[in-house]
Amino acid sequence: MADPRPVWEELRALGDVVPAPWGGYFVTGFEACSQVLRGRNWLVPDFDWQERQPDPRRWREPATREMTRTLSRLNPPVHTFQRRALGNLFDRGTLEAMRPSIAGHVTRLLDRLALQLRSGGEADFAATVGDRLPIHTVGQWLAIPAEHYPRILDFTHRQVHAQELLPTKSELAVSAQATLEMRAFFTRLIAHRRRHLGNDVLSGWIRYWDDRYPDDRAAADQTLYDLTMFITIASLETTATLLTNAVWFLTRDPALADWLRRHPEHIDAAIDEVLRYDPPIHLNSRYAAADTLLAGVPVAKDTTVHVLYGAANHDPRRNANPHVFDIGRKGAHLTFGGGAHYCLGMALARLEARLLLGELLERFPTLRPTAGPTYASRMVFRRVTSLMVTA
Repeated sequence: MADPRPVWEELRALGDVVPAPWGGYFVTGFEACSQVLRGRNWLVPDFDWQERQPDPRRWREPATREMTRTLSRLNPPVHTFQRRALGNLFDRGTLEAMRPSIAGHVTRLLDRLALQLRSGGEADFAATVGDRLPIHTVGQWLAIPAEHYPRILDFTHRQVHAQELLPTKSELAVSAQATLEMRAFFTRLIAHRRRHLGNDVLSGWIRYWDDRYPDDRAAADQTLYDLTMFITIASLETTATLLTNAVWFLTRDPALADWLRRHPEHIDAAIDEVLRYDPPIHLNSRYAAADTLLAGVPVAKDTTVHVLYGAANHDPRRNANPHVFDIGRKGAHLTFGGGAHYCLGMALARLEARLLLGELLERFPTLRPTAGPTYASRMVFRRVTSLMVTA
């Protein structure tokens, strides 16, 4: 967890496509991973695929089924239908409209960080700022009252176990309970908003899907729940990890932090290098829609492949000296995915990171980590649980 780079390097030394112990393959090379993410003959493990497995019971856990209905686990034409309905969620106009409120959240959260630093000498950046900025951002965008934010974060952290590669029974039980809480919360939210429609994003979705399903309120409610729940929770842990990783990598080197403070025009490049160096998602899965070849390896229909973002981003054939953190490299990364499932919230995550780093570097020129980050024990979604800092 603290440093996955040796694991990526060892796997990549075995080839671009490496057999996994439980069947299927790890995909390690940049070009092979890009081919899987962008290719139309690679699909996400949806309900149909799950039912074709030798032991489909593995996929019938309530938390697993809940996530299988979301955009990240839908294939065309259903995925195409829902994604087109959303449009470009975070286009330039939307981001510019959101910028003042995000900047306000950044200032208030950094005020809280400053208070903790003055009173205690050190503070947990992850808990104080990193975890909180994404929920404040998406919560206000969807007009969710702020008193609900801690609860949303809590069930998001627990529900994510169901999206692990090999979850244990106890982890699935934790996810099942979190799923019940999540379903109750968003169901009530949508019902309340339908009774009090406004000019917010969620009200617009309600009007759209009620119009699409005029004679089937249950279908409209299910689609609204799936979209609202997924877009909310998908924007939290991944962005939080990006934000805390950025502070860790950029402030542990005082000279780099000082240079970036004096050259803020390079903040976007720094964000991209953070995303390349330590992606918030370590692994994503696809299956072959038909018998195919991947990097010269025969892959049978329905076989699962696991795209390793970190291994791909550290492929020396694509990024020279990949284990060197270099904000001037102008390299390439696959952290936001590709193809039909390219990350919906990419532009929003970048904006949050840009605004946070710009103000943090200016206000806290001597901010430094007092120790390395601590991490949740996961294989798929990276989560920094703590980063202690001082100024």
